[in-house]
Amino acid sequence: MRDLNLFQKIIIYLMLIIWLIITGYPIIFLLQNSFKGNIEFFTTPVWSMPASLKFNNYRAVVIDSGFYKYFINSIIVCAVSVFLIIFVSSLAGYAIARINFRFSNAVFMFFVAGMMIPIHSTLIPVYRMTLSLGVYDTLTGLIGPYVAFSLPVSIFILTGFIREIPVELEEAAIIDGASYYQLFSQVVFPLTKPAVSTVAIYNFTLLWNEFAYALVLTSSPEKRILTLGLFEFQSAYGVDIPKTLTALFLSLLPLLIVYIFFQEKIISGMTAGAIKG
Repeated sequence: MRDLNLFQKIIIYLMLIIWLIITGYPIIFLLQNSFKGNIEFFTTPVWSMPASLKFNNYRAVVIDSGFYKYFINSIIVCAVSVFLIIFVSSLAGYAIARINFRFSNAVFMFFVAGMMIPIHSTLIPVYRMTLSLGVYDTLTGLIGPYVAFSLPVSIFILTGFIREIPVELEEAAIIDGASYYQLFSQVVFPLTKPAVSTVAIYNFTLLWNEFAYALVLTSSPEKRILTLGLFEFQSAYGVDIPKTLTALFLSLLPLLIVYIFFQEKIISGMTAGAIKG
C-alpha cells in the first residue's frame, strides 16, 4: 500500500471497516441478545443493548439443559480426529513425497481422487459399516468417518509442502546415520508446522460444524455432539430466542478463540502453500 495516495488509502480502509462491521456484527448481535430476557427481547429493538447483564440464559443453557455434554463430546471428537488426521496424513505425505516406491504416484492419485467423492453420498454404506462393526451410537463411530473423509485434502496439502522441502537437509542427516523415522520426526516434520497448522484448523472448523453424519450415526443424547445439541435445543426452546442465541454464541466461541490465537498460523500456512505451489 506504499504506492497508494492518501485518498486511495482512505477508501480502502473505509471498505475494510464496512466489511468488518458486516462480518462482525452477527457475533455482537448474538452476544448482546444473550443477556436479554425473552420479554425484553420482544419488547425492545433487537439491536439495542440489554438493560442489565443477566447470566440466567448462560446458566440455563450450560447447566440446566445439559448443553455442556454436547460441548464436551464435540471437543473429544474434534481433538481426537484432528490428531489422527495430522498423524496419518503427515506420515502418508512423507512416504509419498520422499520414499521412491513403485506405486507412489498411483497412491497419491488415489488419495486425490477421494477429494472428488461427495461425502454425504456415502452415508448409507458408512451407516451399515458402523452397525456391522458394533460402533453405532459411539464417539468412535463418528471419529472413523471424520478422519477418513478428511485425509484426502490433508494428504494433498502436506505432500505438496514436503516435496518443496530441500532434500539436502535429509541427505545431511542420512550421512550422520539418521533413519527414516529420525528424518521424518527430527528434520521434515518440524518444517511442516505451517502446513500442519493449516490442516489442523481447517479440519477442526469443518468437523466442529458437521451435522449429517452425527445425525445418522448417533441416537442417544449422551453421544450427540454440539450441532445436534443446537438442533434439539432450538426445538426445546424455540420460543425463547435469547436462550437459543446464547447456545449459538457458546457454540461459536471455540472457533473464535482458535482463529484469534492461530490466525497467523493460518495465514503463514496459506501463504507458504501459495508460494511453494
